[in-house]
Amino acid sequence: MKLDAHNHFWNYSPTEHIWMDDRMTVLKRNYLPNDLESLLKASGFDGTVAVQARQSLEETCWLLDLAAQYPFIKGIVGWVDLRSPELRSQLQEFSKNPKFVGVRHVVHDEPDDDFMMGAEFRRGIGQLKEFKLTYDLLLFPKHLPIAARLVEEFPEQPFVIDHIAKPEIKNQKFSPWKEDIGVLAKFPNVYCKLSGMVTEAAWGEWRLEDFHGYLDVVFNAFGSERLMIGSDWPVCNLSADYEATMKIVTDYIDKFPIQNRESILGGNCTRFYRL
Repeated sequence: MKLDAHNHFWNYSPTEHIWMDDRMTVLKRNYLPNDLESLLKASGFDGTVAVQARQSLEETCWLLDLAAQYPFIKGIVGWVDLRSPELRSQLQEFSKNPKFVGVRHVVHDEPDDDFMMGAEFRRGIGQLKEFKLTYDLLLFPKHLPIAARLVEEFPEQPFVIDHIAKPEIKNQKFSPWKEDIGVLAKFPNVYCKLSGMVTEAAWGEWRLEDFHGYLDVVFNAFGSERLMIGSDWPVCNLSADYEATMKIVTDYIDKFPIQNRESILGGNCTRFYRL
């Protein structure tokens, strides 16, 4: 299967989607599976992994309901309260659903840069392996050294970096992101999503060449066997439509051997999330 490893769905609410500022009018409406399905088909993709956009158990339940209705949604990366004393019961309940494949927390919005190293959070991360769940690392470049400490503590826990950790593509800034992503990539349990890049570039004014240096870095660091394509739809609409967003990666890998392309376009996602 060709899989988009990262998208979102939501029923827009100004009180719940407070991260959408005045520049993001295009996002301030409902984005639902029917909107995405035709885009996937037009780009030759068979399915997707939907990722949480709100930190609520209610949204996780809603996403799992959508996955039950739409077979092209192959997996859900939901939110649970990793710091809660009730975490185990939450994981037990959600894990009854085979499409519940992983967990994410919006770490980059936490005021404490060391949030991931909190004792309660780490205790929560330590419970995911029992339920065969992955963890999506949503980070800014400044969080990469902290993420390396977390990953080192849990060598058997599968992690994936979302959006190549959001480097400053607009300013063509590479350091210290380049060096820190290289350190994190040395851990074999860490994968990386080729997603979210288009919104770190100049919105609507980027060129394909703007991404090549960043793609070179992550391909050198992770190799083709630990990278997966993702659209970050509908957030990508801030800077490009679905087809143009996916083309950033598909054009870059066009000359790769077919087995490498198949891994990046779906095989790695399938293996990582156990789809």
